[in-house]
Amino acid sequence: MTLDPLLVGNSLIVDRVHHEALRNWIRQDEADRGERDDRLTTAEKEELAALRRENAELRRSCEILKAASAFFAQELDPTRRRY
Repeated sequence: MTLDPLLVGNSLIVDRVHHEALRNWIRQDEADRGERDDRLTTAEKEELAALRRENAELRRSCEILKAASAFFAQELDPTRRRY
């Protein structure tokens, strides 16, 4: 939905939405249309969130692999006594 500040001012939405929320929606729409470069577009925000989730998943996988390699290295240690 493209927001036009002049049309929004005459709409009932102004009565039901906090003015700061409305201002943020307008700024975000301007960023999405390329009129602002001081904030990320919606697509960029979605991509960043997806990359952060992927990064967190990869970090968890890396920790699991580190623990597994330490375990197996200990099992294969020739100096370790086995009972």
